[in-house]
Amino acid sequence: MKQDAAGILRDALKLPPEARAAVAGSLLDSLEESVDEDVEAAWQAEILVRLQEIDKGAVKMVPWAEARRQIAGR
Repeated sequence: MKQDAAGILRDALKLPPEARAAVAGSLLDSLEESVDEDVEAAWQAEILVRLQEIDKGAVKMVPWAEARRQIAGR
């Protein structure tokens, strides 16, 4: 059975937040025609640094809802 884009979107919006984020990431990745390996390596290094900061308690975690409010207030 085929679904139109509106039906697919409606179903996707029913997913839990983590699943919606995974779908969104996959859709964005599918738009990439080429991958810059240097950029990917830099992002991976940055992610590792940030995870280590979280694990050490060196940074204060902010819930996403609060982060969105702060961003919108700029």
